[in-house]
Amino acid sequence: MTHSLSPRLPRGRLLRTTLLLATGTVAVVALAACGSGSTPDSSPSAASPSATPGSTSNATQTPGPTATPTPTPTAAGTPVTLTCDQVLTLDDVYAFNPSYGTAPGFEPTIAAGQMAAEYQGLNCGLLNQSSDGTIEVSVTQPNDVLLSQLKNEAISSSKIVPTYGTPPDVEGYFSAAGGTGVAQVFTSTYWITVGSSEFVEPGDAESLVSAAIANLQ
Repeated sequence: MTHSLSPRLPRGRLLRTTLLLATGTVAVVALAACGSGSTPDSSPSAASPSATPGSTSNATQTPGPTATPTPTPTAAGTPVTLTCDQVLTLDDVYAFNPSYGTAPGFEPTIAAGQMAAEYQGLNCGLLNQSSDGTIEVSVTQPNDVLLSQLKNEAISSSKIVPTYGTPPDVEGYFSAAGGTGVAQVFTSTYWITVGSSEFVEPGDAESLVSAAIANLQ
């Protein structure tokens, strides 16, 4: 009977060896599966921090201060606190014509006097006791805007009268329309007008204009 030269393991030992090899193979496969598994899309360390209140990019901005518009200057007049006898004294009126005196209840009828009233000026009336003719005198203290408007109107509608005063201290003008002559002068402070149906030319009002200018200096 011939005997094999290959060693022969006992059956029980061979079975244990086979089980150990199978167990090791399963363990290796399990470890490989863990190592090759997909990585989560995001982790706590990689997640973007949530925005805190008040730090959002579209937060409402506080509006800046609103610029205050500069008011546009308007025509105005300073109240004239003079009295009529301070503008033309009784002596001034008598020197002009003894027939004239104060006109009771006087109200201006010419445009210059009405404008003076609108801008807080003074209006005075002189009444001719013989002819019932009236002389209207007004004094206004205009601001720069009103002064410019009045001068422009005088230049366009009246003639310059050098004998009323010397520019730029005094600018004199005269106009006649609708049967009424009106003399007007501009000083550094006042706009003075003298008008009457009895004034035909600049010289007719010159003595009253000169007296008013002298009294208001």
